[in-house]
Amino acid sequence: MPTLIKLQGGRMVLANDAFTQVADDQDLPPGDVIISLSRFQADGERLLGEGRAVGVRLEAGEEAEALAYDLPRLSVVTLAFPKYRDGRQYSNARLLRERFGFKGEVRAVGDVLREQAGFMVRCGVDAFEPADGSNPEQWEHVIRRFRHVYQRAADGRIPAFAEREA
Repeated sequence: MPTLIKLQGGRMVLANDAFTQVADDQDLPPGDVIISLSRFQADGERLLGEGRAVGVRLEAGEEAEALAYDLPRLSVVTLAFPKYRDGRQYSNARLLRERFGFKGEVRAVGDVLREQAGFMVRCGVDAFEPADGSNPEQWEHVIRRFRHVYQRAADGRIPAFAEREA
């Protein structure tokens, strides 16, 4: 089972994952699940009707807009990073938080490295399955590395120019 690190109350903590990640060719187990976008489009209504907590995994080529209508009913959106240098999911994270107002968990999985944590948190990611075996303390150090930020983002931090004006 992968390590799950969550941002809770401004701190990075090790968390238990209540969700089972299910591949498209697997049978659906009982309980809360994370499934692909295509499987959600086929089986999502039934799963939500059963009272399950449901999460959807977006691959790098899939767009958050495909979930816009269903976001209020989803618990988790998992963003799959195929390579650490593929930044498409940063855009999806910002869209989920800023345009669609998603309040659930946005989880980064795949080639997720702690050096990217600060940027991911700024975009709205609040849970991570690290690829490098790191721990919550190491992730917290990275997200606190820089005191000032220079633009507004999904995390709501005040940019340096606004601090100077105050």
